[in-house]
Amino acid sequence: MHPAFSVIVFTTASGAGYGLLALAGLLFALGVLPPQRGFGLCVLGLGTILVTGGLLASTSHLGRPERAWRAITQVRTSWLSREAVAALLAYIPIAIFGIGWVMLGRADRPVLIAALATPVLAVVTVHCTAMIYRSLKPVHQWCNGHVVPVYHVLAVLTGALLLNALLHLWGGQSQLVALIAILAAALGAALKARYWRFVDTTRAASTPETATGLSGMGKVRLLEPPHTGSNYLMREMGFHVARRHAVKLRRIVQIAAFAIPLALLILASLAPPIPAVFAAVIAAVSGLAGTLVERRLFFAEAKHSVTLYYGADAA
Repeated sequence: MHPAFSVIVFTTASGAGYGLLALAGLLFALGVLPPQRGFGLCVLGLGTILVTGGLLASTSHLGRPERAWRAITQVRTSWLSREAVAALLAYIPIAIFGIGWVMLGRADRPVLIAALATPVLAVVTVHCTAMIYRSLKPVHQWCNGHVVPVYHVLAVLTGALLLNALLHLWGGQSQLVALIAILAAALGAALKARYWRFVDTTRAASTPETATGLSGMGKVRLLEPPHTGSNYLMREMGFHVARRHAVKLRRIVQIAAFAIPLALLILASLAPPIPAVFAAVIAAVSGLAGTLVERRLFFAEAKHSVTLYYGADAA
């Protein structure tokens, strides 16, 4: 599939934003985070900016962005609509949580309820985003059980890296936040390795024979292409990334998104305050950069079964 930059930015930014907001809400309710209003403004402000910026970026690849509001009208049948509704609903507890923490400096029952509701709706929104791709049966690289867990783990990882960096910049640290980020990095590396192994070792159920309904007549081959030149379907659904480039990008993902953050998180936990700040910030930047590459590869390696009608041997 053609890796549209706006969708890459959307899935990376919104995932990091929801991961940050979810951890902030949960850890605030547990009393782990500093109660200062300034810190709350930094955390909730950054999380909201990432989420909102990602959602706005997702509309830029639409042919008619002014009709994006119609995405909320098909909740019963569309994961995209469910994602839009969940994203809008998530702003309610985030706003109450933010007003209570940042503006009022309170942690009473309504604020704590909103803080706990924030991770719930954040998880639901990320899940809906992942299911948009998981539910597409014509795309073998997406319609499998590896996609949803990877989306959730990457959201937790990038959110935890950002929260850990903000804690260090604020002059403190939390071993719990660092541990969450370390576990997410290790788990993310393992899940992506399993996903790539699945992509490399399995084939889609669709073949030229099943796509044409001629499986009972033997091998099907293309006599003439449907078009003499390039067209929208081949540009968008049949985007091809060279195998050597895919291998190189996978290595970059494993190093930038997982290995470097993991090493720097351990270093930040052991180093003096000033080096620890630099290590935590670089870990967050590296994790986000690696996730951007991972998102691009996620789209570039996917192939729609429509390509079978254009001469592809397999989807």
